[in-house]
Amino acid sequence: MRLIQHSARLATVKLPPDSPVPAWAQRGRFSSITRTPEELSIVCEISLVPPDMARPETWVWFEVEGPLSFSLVGVLAALTAPLAEAGVSVFTIATFDTDHLLVRSREEQYAREALTDAGHEIVTAEELRP
Repeated sequence: MRLIQHSARLATVKLPPDSPVPAWAQRGRFSSITRTPEELSIVCEISLVPPDMARPETWVWFEVEGPLSFSLVGVLAALTAPLAEAGVSVFTIATFDTDHLLVRSREEQYAREALTDAGHEIVTAEELRP
């Protein structure tokens, strides 16, 4: 598979489940907002997280080149298995068109090596822009 590595660094933020969705969480090139009975989970560009919040960990963002058909089987397994073998933790987000993998910034090089060793291609978003 081909993965697009984006230059934007992301953060994960957990708020109480009854919190309103903050405006800052909806800006930027990428955001994911999920509410469950236990939490309001936000993924967004780290530069948008207000300075008065606890400093979240920084994540590197890989996008599976898509769109992907809902009939495809094993996409995430093909990507997460080599990461697991390399001891790299992954946070995944699925959208209608594709899947997104987030790995901790400190594990970026291990993730890139594990994915390319497994036969996946990684390109930067900047390389794809004309």
